[in-house]
Amino acid sequence: MEWSQAITTKRFGLEDYHDPDRQDRTEFQRDYDRLVFSPSFRRLQNKTQVFPLPGNIFVHNRLTHSLEVSSVGRSLAANAARLLQGRHSAADDRAMLQIGDIVSAACLAHDMGNPPFGHSGEKAIASYFSEGEGMELKSQYAVGDAEWADITLFDGNANAFRLLTHQFEGHRPGGFVMTYSTLASVVKYPFEAALIAPGGKQKFGFFQDDKDSYLKIAGELGMKQGKDGKFARHPLVYLVEAADDICYEIMDIEDAHKLRLLTTSETIELLLGFFSDERKERRMQHMSQIADENEKIAYLRSCVVGVLVDECVNAFADAEGQILNGDFHLSLVKSMSPQVLSAYKQCEKVSVERIYKSQPVVDIEIAGFNIIYTLIDRLIKATFHPSKAYSEQLLRRAPAQYGLKEESYTPYKKIMAVLDYVSSMTDIYALDLYQKITGMSLPTL
Repeated sequence: MEWSQAITTKRFGLEDYHDPDRQDRTEFQRDYDRLVFSPSFRRLQNKTQVFPLPGNIFVHNRLTHSLEVSSVGRSLAANAARLLQGRHSAADDRAMLQIGDIVSAACLAHDMGNPPFGHSGEKAIASYFSEGEGMELKSQYAVGDAEWADITLFDGNANAFRLLTHQFEGHRPGGFVMTYSTLASVVKYPFEAALIAPGGKQKFGFFQDDKDSYLKIAGELGMKQGKDGKFARHPLVYLVEAADDICYEIMDIEDAHKLRLLTTSETIELLLGFFSDERKERRMQHMSQIADENEKIAYLRSCVVGVLVDECVNAFADAEGQILNGDFHLSLVKSMSPQVLSAYKQCEKVSVERIYKSQPVVDIEIAGFNIIYTLIDRLIKATFHPSKAYSEQLLRRAPAQYGLKEESYTPYKKIMAVLDYVSSMTDIYALDLYQKITGMSLPTL
């Protein structure tokens, strides 16, 4: 790929109005602003990141996580652009000056397709069709294998691309009408679900319903497609991924400390592991001047983020040729220097053992799984049997934009309409709807 081709201000759905010379506010800044002011982005404030939504201790939700990822992503991209200046043609150098805006916007959007209750929501959706009552729909309605893979492997990454590009009922073409470069930078796994190898990581980038949209973008940007049908990532995906990796790992450690899942001494030991002996000594001297334990951790966290940003920028610059050729198959985090990578892996290990398996996290996953599973079951039955009395009542509650009442839809599109609706819900909305349709609560009369 060439940077000058990989970065374009052309907007999905507004190609006929493309003006490359318009510079009053860059098109990538418009992407960022468009996301910030959207209802879909605001809903992230009531979606679980890892821990249950806060009581008297505030921890990260999907909104605060996305804002922090965007901030780190902008730093990663700006530093990378400075490091790479002069390596390429003048056109490429000019294009790279804008990658900070692109990456920060893509980072804002990276989690917008996630359903309520974190990864348990994804599992609930997929398992309803792979091992629950929804299994029979494939044979009953002759759903194709590729389409069925979308459903049984449902993934928030692919759903983010759909949310940003799909024309929902009553909306304009092009979805959010984002630039091609920002859209491509969101897609971490640029291939369809049907290409996932048996036993492989169950992640993919776009649904069959949105495949033509992705192909259009990939073709415009000159993205390389392998013999296996999978595309090479857009170069900026690596920076978006790195920003996410940095934030969720380090911020989860900080949140765990606030919730007393990790002691102060354990947390300090984990975070000091990212520094050489000399730098570790300086960090400890600075910490000795801070009395508040949470502030000590916040100081160390900011220092660690700085180290990780530098490491990932250097890894990106070193691998740039491979990245542009589509021959780089690691994450930037896994390409860091040995000491820093070892410290990162230790944080991962502690997170799995002490955070992700902790009772508060497991409890919200169990509850969320049951809520999403029930909502999917009721809405699927209502969508496929809309004339039944209960179905009519339930479908009245669904917003018209999702098309749950659309009789012309194929079975696959009907299922996708249900998934569009459920995945858009906040945790609180999903819980409220669950309680109402199961009779656990009644509206105030």
